[in-house]
Amino acid sequence: MTNQKTNPVVYFEIPVNDMRRAITFYQTVFGFTFEQEELDGYDMAFFPLNDNQPGITGALAKGDVYQPSHQGAILYFYTEDIDSALENASRLGSQILYPKTINTDHGFAVAEIEDSEGNRIALRQTI
Repeated sequence: MTNQKTNPVVYFEIPVNDMRRAITFYQTVFGFTFEQEELDGYDMAFFPLNDNQPGITGALAKGDVYQPSHQGAILYFYTEDIDSALENASRLGSQILYPKTINTDHGFAVAEIEDSEGNRIALRQTI
């Protein structure tokens, strides 16, 4: 058994069917900018990465092995304003899957939505 020296998750990929629609969704809801490229034959749009900040990065990924779904892992996206993010997502036709819930004991609010591609994602705001 090795002594773990980093956080267990270092990168993620979110399956998409329509890359342009997915980029528009994540730009509108969170304000992200993306860098696009083809990697190993797959269309990828990489989330921003700041090496000097905590957290991980990933990509929107389109290809035959990527299938959007409500099942599987749920990624939590940090937001400064969960209400605004929910409003932006709703304007884009996003379905709220788990309404905003505040956990005062731990100091955060969460909600879950369906992204433009049919993936279940979560929002998290420190309160």
